[in-house]
Amino acid sequence: MDHNKLLDATGLACPMPIVKTKKSIDELSSGQVLEVHATDKGAQNDLTAWAKKTGHEILDSKEENGVFKFWIRKG
Repeated sequence: MDHNKLLDATGLACPMPIVKTKKSIDELSSGQVLEVHATDKGAQNDLTAWAKKTGHEILDSKEENGVFKFWIRKG
């Protein structure tokens, strides 16, 4: 999937993937897409809840070899 920016949050424990995601998405314009890679198992629930709460949209998510990948469109 196309993205405007990639955030590598692998190896980081909660809450750092959310903190770094917020900082990265703040650098994007509305409608642009951030791709996030994380290894923290809680990232799926955390990022989904965060996106809903902050008005962003999770376009897709999947797991590949223990890495959770998310594509988030800035609201």
